[in-house]
Amino acid sequence: MFLRPDEVARELENSGFERDYITRQCYGYRKGQHYVYVNREAKLGRTALVVHPALRDKSSLFAAPSSAVRSSDNYQVFPADPHGKPDSHYGIPHGFCSRASLTHYLQKMFN
Repeated sequence: MFLRPDEVARELENSGFERDYITRQCYGYRKGQHYVYVNREAKLGRTALVVHPALRDKSSLFAAPSSAVRSSDNYQVFPADPHGKPDSHYGIPHGFCSRASLTHYLQKMFN
């Protein structure tokens, strides 16, 4: 079972991220130059954390993405999705089975 979006959000805040964007579909978090989204629609948590596509290679060293991409018109900080609808942006979604694995991932990726 994966961490729920609210659990992922709590761990981001515990890791120094600050929430600066809220919609019904997602939360946006910033830490320095880094930006991530929490997909609030991920009821089972499989795609709860969405990172910038430029971090795909680095991210794959620490966690496998849960799918190739996740698109939303709410991910405004991320690049436009070339295969999506107009105004759609995309990132790389991840799910984590434990707080420890998420904390490890955040430390390796964003510290």
